[in-house]
Amino acid sequence: MRPILMKGHERPLTFLKYNRDGDLLFSCAKDHNPTVWFADNGERLGTYRGHNGAVWCCDVSRDSARLITGSADQTAKLWNVQTGQQLFTFNFDSPARAVDFSVGDRLAVITTDPFMELSSAIHVKRIANDPADQVGESALILKGPQGRINRAVWGPLNRTIISAGEDAVIRIWDSETGKLLKENDKEVGHKKTITSLAKSVDGSHFLTGSLDKSAKLWDIRTLTLIKTYVTERPVNAVALSPLLDHVVLGGGQDASAVTTTDHRAGKFEAKFYDKVLQEEIGGVKGHFGPINALAFNPDGKSFSSGGEDGYVRLHHFDSDYFNIKI
Repeated sequence: MRPILMKGHERPLTFLKYNRDGDLLFSCAKDHNPTVWFADNGERLGTYRGHNGAVWCCDVSRDSARLITGSADQTAKLWNVQTGQQLFTFNFDSPARAVDFSVGDRLAVITTDPFMELSSAIHVKRIANDPADQVGESALILKGPQGRINRAVWGPLNRTIISAGEDAVIRIWDSETGKLLKENDKEVGHKKTITSLAKSVDGSHFLTGSLDKSAKLWDIRTLTLIKTYVTERPVNAVALSPLLDHVVLGGGQDASAVTTTDHRAGKFEAKFYDKVLQEEIGGVKGHFGPINALAFNPDGKSFSSGGEDGYVRLHHFDSDYFNIKI
């Protein structure tokens, strides 16, 4: 498996996202400029210029027409994917972190960080068909979690919103009323900050990664813990294969400690686990710093990783991968 190295960012990567067709890959980094690449050969198509801070997260609409990004400059922006034009800016009083389009792309969830006297919040925005009709008001604002909310995604049929972050608690909210419906059992839950969250293709379960050196698989409706994957380093990013029963975890020691150790000691590799048996089945090395972002291509035949080193690595699986026996 020979990786394709993509150097388009000057600063550490924060998030990776494929479009539904799997032909485009979007990357976010701390360098203000979300970038889009061809997913097969890693060729850069263009950048989206307009943010004045680190871009933490992005999502692309089902038809690949619009991109939404959340940034430390206290805005979330809607973009025309093809032209790179800014369609609308949602302004907040604190940095915007996670963004996620609903099924149907009529709604978007955006989280904002704690800032000064403000607590963290989850905002639901209506997305207009015509950018000229777009308004900035929130249809719903949810508050409650302590600390930063690192991820918020839509649950089945857009009826719920699932959030997770610094307080290590996963919450399910009613997206109509804003009522808190469920919290995960503290006994089986993560013990430290939840850094990442990835849904399965069918939307029946999701995977969380945490600084407590584990990843956990949960039922999306009941919040029942299904599986736990234990590793020896903090987990910054997780992804679920859409094709095989594989999960991939990425991380490494804290970036501030990286310069004091050899890159082999930092364990900067993407680790693959059998989803059912919870056993490690392989790893992919290459990054010279912690892995901050992971994404599987929707066809399951390739995946990408983004690191603290500013590189995106695109990996196409060889035939051996699809015949791994445990």
